[in-house]
Amino acid sequence: MVTMPRPGAATRDALLTTLLAAVAAAVALAWPGTRPLDAGGVLLLAGAHAPLAVIRRRPGLALVVLVLLTLPYHLLQYQHHALIPAEVIALFAYAVLGRRVRAVLMVVGLLLFVCVMMMALRAGGSSVREQIAVIEAVVSVVIAVQVWRVHRARLATITERAERAERTREEEARRRVAEERLRIARDLHDLLAHSITVIGVQAGAAAHLLAGDRPLDRAELAEALGSIAGTCRDARTELRGTLQVLRGTDVGAPAVLPGPDAIPGLVSAARSAGLEVTLDADGAAAAPPEIGVAAYRIVQEALTNVVKHAAAHRVAVTLAREEAGLVVRVADDGRGPSGAGPEGFGILGMIERARSVGGTLDAGPGEDGGFVVTAVFPPADVPPGASPDAPPPDVPPDAPPGREPVSPR
Repeated sequence: MVTMPRPGAATRDALLTTLLAAVAAAVALAWPGTRPLDAGGVLLLAGAHAPLAVIRRRPGLALVVLVLLTLPYHLLQYQHHALIPAEVIALFAYAVLGRRVRAVLMVVGLLLFVCVMMMALRAGGSSVREQIAVIEAVVSVVIAVQVWRVHRARLATITERAERAERTREEEARRRVAEERLRIARDLHDLLAHSITVIGVQAGAAAHLLAGDRPLDRAELAEALGSIAGTCRDARTELRGTLQVLRGTDVGAPAVLPGPDAIPGLVSAARSAGLEVTLDADGAAAAPPEIGVAAYRIVQEALTNVVKHAAAHRVAVTLAREEAGLVVRVADDGRGPSGAGPEGFGILGMIERARSVGGTLDAGPGEDGGFVVTAVFPPADVPPGASPDAPPPDVPPDAPPGREPVSPR
């Protein structure tokens, strides 16, 4: 392992190494061992300290050189305690900066242990206690280094796990916020687009009655204005529930979610806009709540597109139970797709709603003209979101291939 020291660290390490070698030489001269310190001892002592000057950059090489010079120093019975500070610094530095720490430190500790035991056997007498003290110091350093290294690795692992868990929580929170924003955006789009479109058509019809040449039919005008008021009330109720969710207030959305039972209201609003609408919703009686909401929103958006873009006269809304699951179909006899590029989020929103409950959606021109929106939702026993991008598993083999979604007309 190679480390890049900070500027000036090499000079500082060299000065400290020189100072430590001088102190070790002074100790060896003041309290000589079995063998007095001579020229050879001075060279071994200085050479054993020299690797400490480069131990930051080459911890493994420095430790090997120090051990190779320390062993003959001890075997020649020079003052043993003089080298203990250098040995301790080298072991700790390698524990911090090196690799394969356990194997290397165990080998170094074993070598020093054998060396000191040989010295103890050769010395005899009262110096045995001194040699035992050296052995204890070496073994203590090796054990302390290992304990410290294991403790540091454990702390690093705990810190990494905590950081990873925190990142996972933050990512999950961001994902949930994004999903909730997308859901609210879809609800607002469906609600406002449908309500504003229907209100605009009904208001236009009322204005036509007032500006027309024929005598004013007060009952017909009252019906048109009443339809506008009813659409406003329904839109206000749904908008209030959506905003309560967005604000995070304690008061939740309306207790009854829109579902297949509310589709006749959409049909009535479309009829009030001048369309001839037929409804067959017998197959949606047992639909789960989440699929019922998705079916309602898709029918709502499809009828809104018909009113805004299709210039149609007749619309057929069908909710049928088939082998593939619940099939929702909205077909009109209008002018079909405009051929322009994507201009809105209507088709995309319907596709996302179908996928959110594990279904698929196909939108394109009909075989006899007009425009057809077909959504297929999985059976009730298939968990939502199991395969949102794949077709239902029970689709008959002769089913026609899906068409690419097109933009609203």
